[in-house]
Amino acid sequence: MSESPPSAAAPEGPGCDSGRPAPAGPLPRSVRIGYGLGSLGTGTFGTVPGLILLYYLTNVLAVPAAWAGVAVFLPKAWDVLINPLVGAAADRSRVQGGSRRPFLLAGALSLPPLFALVFVAPPVRGAGAAVYVGVLFTLAATAYAVFQVPYVTMPAEMTEDAVERGRVLGWRVGFLGVAILLSGALAPAIAHAEGDSAGGYRLMGVTVAALLAAGMLGAWYFTGRAPVVTRSEAEPTLRSQLAAARDNEPFRYLLGMWALQALAAGTMLAGAQYFATYTIGAAAAVTPLFACMIGPLVLMMPVWNRLTRARGVKYAQWCASSLFAAGASVLFLTPWTGPALGYAAVAVVGIAYAGLQLLPLTMLADTLAVDALRTGRRRAATFTGLWTAAETLAFALGAGLFALLLAITGFRSSDASRQVEQPAAALTGVTVGMSLLPALLTVTSLWLLHRYREEQPAVSGTT
Repeated sequence: MSESPPSAAAPEGPGCDSGRPAPAGPLPRSVRIGYGLGSLGTGTFGTVPGLILLYYLTNVLAVPAAWAGVAVFLPKAWDVLINPLVGAAADRSRVQGGSRRPFLLAGALSLPPLFALVFVAPPVRGAGAAVYVGVLFTLAATAYAVFQVPYVTMPAEMTEDAVERGRVLGWRVGFLGVAILLSGALAPAIAHAEGDSAGGYRLMGVTVAALLAAGMLGAWYFTGRAPVVTRSEAEPTLRSQLAAARDNEPFRYLLGMWALQALAAGTMLAGAQYFATYTIGAAAAVTPLFACMIGPLVLMMPVWNRLTRARGVKYAQWCASSLFAAGASVLFLTPWTGPALGYAAVAVVGIAYAGLQLLPLTMLADTLAVDALRTGRRRAATFTGLWTAAETLAFALGAGLFALLLAITGFRSSDASRQVEQPAAALTGVTVGMSLLPALLTVTSLWLLHRYREEQPAVSGTT
């Protein structure tokens, strides 16, 4: 379906969405900020399970590492199928004059309670616990897809101005940094407050669920005044969506690069709690470790933006990727040098990670704009559905990859009532999984970045 002509005015009042196109121009500040609030939900759900779920299974529910990896991976792998389907459904709703916001509301109402239930496991251990967590986590991942896919698409439909789109993304990434830092520090602190007890994890689940609800419902409410300047065209099947991606060479390379880097980040995220417990020597050390990694996220955004404006987004992405690989490599030396170097190396990784969060999104928005100009079709939800599916799968694979490394090196699972001594090979596996493996994945992604063709109509900036 062709793009609809703009109307004279945007919808009025929060909470209402007429679905009519609106003229281009600066977006209301409340819309920018309100849209960014959604990242409190997406950032939290993207962080907490990756940081704490694998450890919860192996060290609280006594699930063997291999089973735990399957329980974490399969629900996220399900997103490879569900995310593009949600994208197509959201596209059809938009083309037919409907709104994306009902999808946001459905996800906001269903994800928080499902997330809390993941950490309210019945009194079972081992394989039974793995099945329970796997089923609930699958339902939570589905609810997340219902919210996330339309949410990621909305900036491309709010404005066609690259600079204004950059401002919207700036609020999104800013709230993302807050969400990652807050949830990543808060969740382990609550979970470990009673010595890795099941009760501590239950309280953590409820607390994080409240944070999810606040961000997701806030985004739904405050985007009621968001204008609509374009409408996306739906690709009706997964096969046609994959064909669209295959025909867009810049998107293919960009997606591959980001998938490898998300895999690296997911591996580090899954390993952080193990690294704190077994390499640094204190389970509670995960909070300062995580703060060192995520603390620079918001502070470094202006730096990466200035570098983007000065040298281009592809050059900035190259710098961020190289810095991430270097910091991760140095982290391998922690067992021999002590925690100080480990914290410093993680801080370097955090500086790079700020760029890795912002710059691929900038390149994605620019790539979608170029695709619309080249083809005359609005397929933002199709591409963002594939992007979100690949991102989610990569983070899940990161946890699965780390779990596989634990299983290969002989890691011994336990429940909250007792601790077991780990073999030397397992301790080495923890360190390698946190450092050299993510570094190797990131270096490999540089080849795909090299093949990415930078064709954006303008460099996006943020405020």
